[in-house]
Amino acid sequence: MNETSNGEQAVERLPSQKSAFVSEELTKILELVQGSAPRDAKVSIDFDGKLRLHIDVRKGEDIEVLKKLLPLLGTGIFHDIEVGATPHHPFFHRISALVDR
Repeated sequence: MNETSNGEQAVERLPSQKSAFVSEELTKILELVQGSAPRDAKVSIDFDGKLRLHIDVRKGEDIEVLKKLLPLLGTGIFHDIEVGATPHHPFFHRISALVDR
């Protein structure tokens, strides 16, 4: 506690834990996916009003495996799975999913 200019005690505010919570949740999601994706996969998350997961892989057959696996991970938090091109990486394949968190 600090003393104010008029002699009263003021309580110091602790830093917000909200940003740490968000970071921890995102880290958990990344670790969950990285543990199930091929070793050389590039896993990322972006937010544009919705939380979206991206997995970029070299082999097309990895996409088929991930399409089946993603809905089962994390008690079904991944949905609306899409397959498309990987921006700026023509030799990669991308699978994306919305994340419920």
